[in-house]
Amino acid sequence: MHLKKIIIVLLLILGVQQTFSQEYKFQTTGFSVSERDSKGNWGKWSDLEKASLVISLDTNKNRIVIYSQEIQLYEILNYEAKQENENDETYSFSCRDDDGVPFVISIITRKNQGNRKQLYINQKNVIIVYNIVNFIDKKNK
Repeated sequence: MHLKKIIIVLLLILGVQQTFSQEYKFQTTGFSVSERDSKGNWGKWSDLEKASLVISLDTNKNRIVIYSQEIQLYEILNYEAKQENENDETYSFSCRDDDGVPFVISIITRKNQGNRKQLYINQKNVIIVYNIVNFIDKKNK
């Protein structure tokens, strides 16, 4: 009888944990890149290129995956506090790549631009910005 109670409690705990974990999917519509020069100054943003990639933010597995030609997998180390001002709402994630290099990924909603969403990958010598929209899974429609 005592073992049954322990199993039930464990199942309840596991079930509650899973209800708070979520996976968010986004579709990219374009991207741009800025690189740091040899003097440490940031260069101009490249022209916006069209891109149709899927990005997954998986809070259960603590990772962000960008399904590009070469899959980019980033481990989330910390969920930063939401920052908000009159123009932007920002959710940032302290991450590391496969080589263990730390950097920040941010999802920014531009309030004064029709709530346009962008995902920034802020690495040491390069910043990539993707314009993103919520992913619509056509097979589940």
